[in-house]
Amino acid sequence: MVVDVTVLMITIWSFHLQYRAPPALYLKAPTLMYVFILIALRTLRFEPGYVLLAGGCAALGWLGLFLYAAWGPAGDAFTHSYVEYVTSYRILRGAEIDKILSILVVTMILAFSLVRSRQLLARSVVGESAASDLSRFFAPEVAEQIRRGDGDAESMRCEGCHTAVLITDLRGFTALSHGRSAEELIGLLGEYQSRLVPIIQREGGSIDKYLGDGILASFGAIVPNISYAADLCRAIDELAATAESWRREREERGLPAPPVGIAGAVGDIIFGPVGHATRLEYTVIGEVVNLVAKLEKRTKSEGVRALTTGETYALALDQGYRPARAPEIRTRREVDGVTDPVDLVVLAK
Repeated sequence: MVVDVTVLMITIWSFHLQYRAPPALYLKAPTLMYVFILIALRTLRFEPGYVLLAGGCAALGWLGLFLYAAWGPAGDAFTHSYVEYVTSYRILRGAEIDKILSILVVTMILAFSLVRSRQLLARSVVGESAASDLSRFFAPEVAEQIRRGDGDAESMRCEGCHTAVLITDLRGFTALSHGRSAEELIGLLGEYQSRLVPIIQREGGSIDKYLGDGILASFGAIVPNISYAADLCRAIDELAATAESWRREREERGLPAPPVGIAGAVGDIIFGPVGHATRLEYTVIGEVVNLVAKLEKRTKSEGVRALTTGETYALALDQGYRPARAPEIRTRREVDGVTDPVDLVVLAK
């Protein structure tokens, strides 16, 4: 930076030698404008210090040229007339001071702008990092609403929404956990969740929470859509196939391979924050959540891997769901905790 400014100032200084005129000649050279280009170039480094150094060097350089022309060996007299300044080799002191002040003011503005930009960038990075962290603890859709600040906690509520709820569960996990290390159990859960969670999200589901060895998810609660039942059934089909494939892989490796029970249904839910004002949790609640939990347990007594209700299946067909194979319908089943018999549809045996 010092070399750049020095070369520019020497070039300007040499004008009076080139044209064999008094030094005051170079004070009127428009080449001074290149100083602002040199200062502006330093902003590309995004460091205010570089801008201040470049501007300071330029101001000192022009001050040196001014002093040389005014009091040097071939110095010229000052004038207070702008016309005489323009039409002769006289020096207008105020004009040269204005140039120096302009260099300094532009330098300060650019440096201040860089300081502000760095602060905004730092806040942006922190904000993106916080959003990324939020996505690890909330459903991505909830995290995005919190990050954007679209509304307060109470506004992010949905009462009486007709949506779909899904629950998966590792069967026999409690008995399996006896006598095994924490690392082994965490590894098992990690494998299980890493296989199933992406499928749920890919089909439009939002992870509500992890229920120990279970997963609770919703379709159409956070982000409403018109195919929530079809999305649910498509997710169950893929989840059942993936869970069975994963179980067989673990068996071949000689590792514990518990089966996975899956159930889903549609119904009215309430989605929103629950808890104290200082610690909130977004979740879905309602009768359908309880029904799905009971259906998941019912998969064991029915001897199947995935169940849904007749109502859910019919709605899914209306929404464009096409099963890979003809499902088995089991009518008027007594489900523990449910008053009326329920028509069940087996999506995976």
